Amino acid sequence: MQVFNGNLCTASYVRQANVPWRQQSLLMLQARHRRRGGVVNVQTSGPAQAQDRPRNQKIDPQLAPVDVQGGSRHMAHHDPSELALMIDTIRAGMSSMGGGEITVSPYDTAFVALVGDLDGGDGPQFPSSIDWIVQNQLPDGSWGESSFFLIQDRIMNTLACVVALTSWNLHVDKCEKGLKFIRENMWRLAEQEEDWTLIGFEISFPSLLCMARDLGLDIPYDHPALDAIYSQRNQKLSKIPLDILHSIPTTLLHSVEGMVDLDWQRLLKLKCSDGSFRTSPAATARALKETGDLKCLKYIDEIVKKFDGGAPCVYPVDLYERLWAVDRLTRLGISRHFTSEIKECLDFTYRHWTQVEDDGLSHAGSCSAADIDDTAMGFRLLRLNGYHVNPCALKKFEKDGEFFCFPRQSSQSVTAIYNTYRATQVAFPGEKDDVLRRAEQFGRAFLQERRASNKLNDKWVIPKDLPGEVEYALDFPWKASLPRVETRFYLEQYGGGDDVWIGKVLYRMPLVNNDLYLEAAKADFTNFQRMCRLEWHGLKRWYERNNLEMYGVSANSALRAYFLAAANIFEPTRAAERLAWARTAMLAEAVSSYFQRNGCAPELRERLSAILTPGHSHNLARGAMDSVENSIPHVVNELIMDLSKFDNAADTLREAWKDWFTTWTAKESSGPCEWSTALLLVRTVEVCSGRHGSTQQQLNISEYTQLEGLTSSICRKLSSRVLSQGGQKMENIEDIDRQVDLDMRELTQHVLQSCNGVSGLTRQTFMHVVKSFNYVTLCPHDTIDCHISKVLFEDVI
Repeated sequence: MQVFNGNLCTASYVRQANVPWRQQSLLMLQARHRRRGGVVNVQTSGPAQAQDRPRNQKIDPQLAPVDVQGGSRHMAHHDPSELALMIDTIRAGMSSMGGGEITVSPYDTAFVALVGDLDGGDGPQFPSSIDWIVQNQLPDGSWGESSFFLIQDRIMNTLACVVALTSWNLHVDKCEKGLKFIRENMWRLAEQEEDWTLIGFEISFPSLLCMARDLGLDIPYDHPALDAIYSQRNQKLSKIPLDILHSIPTTLLHSVEGMVDLDWQRLLKLKCSDGSFRTSPAATARALKETGDLKCLKYIDEIVKKFDGGAPCVYPVDLYERLWAVDRLTRLGISRHFTSEIKECLDFTYRHWTQVEDDGLSHAGSCSAADIDDTAMGFRLLRLNGYHVNPCALKKFEKDGEFFCFPRQSSQSVTAIYNTYRATQVAFPGEKDDVLRRAEQFGRAFLQERRASNKLNDKWVIPKDLPGEVEYALDFPWKASLPRVETRFYLEQYGGGDDVWIGKVLYRMPLVNNDLYLEAAKADFTNFQRMCRLEWHGLKRWYERNNLEMYGVSANSALRAYFLAAANIFEPTRAAERLAWARTAMLAEAVSSYFQRNGCAPELRERLSAILTPGHSHNLARGAMDSVENSIPHVVNELIMDLSKFDNAADTLREAWKDWFTTWTAKESSGPCEWSTALLLVRTVEVCSGRHGSTQQQLNISEYTQLEGLTSSICRKLSSRVLSQGGQKMENIEDIDRQVDLDMRELTQHVLQSCNGVSGLTRQTFMHVVKSFNYVTLCPHDTIDCHISKVLFEDVI
């Protein structure tokens, strides 16, 4: 197992270390890797060993340490101005997005440095690339990723840089230090983690060895650790279809710098629109060296200027950077702070999507070779944000019942299938060919098998906790995933600036993975928890004052009602909607529980009916609460009046409660009608937000009627599923699940696609309530209680 001494760092990092973060740009902050104890382990643990797995500790809501300010006694306090500054810094970084921010690759820089003067001189065409190599050798003599030791990365970068310097007879001392590192560490290649093999390593590294041999470099070319690599190279080259390589753009173009016997004039016809060979600086530099092509020259020249002599392993990464940044900010729960920046990212993506129609997306707008990873991520984010996209783009990645990232791949990528699986869950009804259903079935089976066999290392990224991300996706599908629950788990799964990507070499994406995103998200979530604890403190007093426990509402049930509201509607400015949801849910449970236990109770029915009739007198003094028949109607009336902040709000709420009460009492023999409670919650939230007119007015809008019908249908079926699990003779659970999935597809379409009749926030309210019912149906009580503890009471560290 390889380890790295965290005290080694680049000069730029040393210069930035003492600068206050407020004065640093987002790219400067990227360098501040949070290495603890000075050692970085290159192995990741599986699900059973992950150190950041969610804890199953439950916190008693009665004992949770909450002070009058709504915070834990041990909770870290964040100055609001600090969070605002972090948000402004992130916003500035997103606004500056161009071709993409990515770290420099010594390997690619070396190939650029090998290009001779195109005007016939004796020196290099790009002397600044030589300078970059000279300035970035690590103390141990190697070149490569300084904060994460992967032997393939270090030895490939080092050999490439030594070859480049030796070719120009420069810096013999640095070359000897590099060769010494190679000789002393060659044996480690035999112990390389197979899942983290660099892209094209079996082609590129033997090619570098040939170049080194021609230069007479002292390297053990017959070392036993190289035997397997030579064998893989021969096997790979025997399978490469040279006719196809020279005929159509494929992923093979990304690594042509390591191939021989190529017709470069034919290959030039396959360049990307920016002059690159599939956005690879190394491959393009080799083409430039062989042909002197002016478009290749322009591409390399622009990169060298942008990266101060260096070259990344892939560029541009404009689509990739935008999509993954939006995904990270969304899952971290802070996307609401960057609505305009996210819209710009998605508009940029959508322009490219519409240009390629059903061909899918690549990592860069200039590259036509699409892959399933970028296509799935683009499809998912565009659809979730209301853009009209066709899932048929995924069909080109399907063959023989399986889905692949790109043609002729040697192995599957866990993250590519993971992102595809997530994308399949925003399906609409009646979509042509139903490719999303097939991709969902394949993706789920693939991820389940990998989880069961503890094989969740990915070939393209080394994140903090990929097993945890996969586990959450499998256990909580999108239809049952609550925003704050997902964020609370992702705060522990996201590695910030420590996450490393795997290409031809290791690299980092500063605007996708950085510590500032994580710190801002933690501060935002801590503020949310403080707010929730204060709100729960007040709700608990309301619950006790109205003696709801006497009517069958336990303290834990009351807390659960608040948790479901807060886990969906979490924005600080929406406290009225959140609290209205929670209080309404508690009171609805009190009424239904009382009737379940006490049967008909005609006097209570009569009083409730009177209270819920618009225009009647509703003056019930608290002193009159000498019986259940008086107290429950009083609490209902009091809640309605408390929530009525807008014109006609009281009458609208009475209509909503009356519809709920009428529906429930008509079905009392089969217990409370949860589906009607769902509509009561939606209407209550909408009234408190000021978006909801009278019930009759809303029902005149066909879109609203459809939303209510689908919500009722889904929640009714979910109630049936719960009863089926209890052993009653009802429909088969699998059949119910299929029906719910069909209804969810239709609801998803109504919610995500824009319409003229109902606002986007109102449509989201329907989805929030339905997701909550899905969540409660899916999760055992113990799981919900653990989530309550984690989201509301367990401090974010």
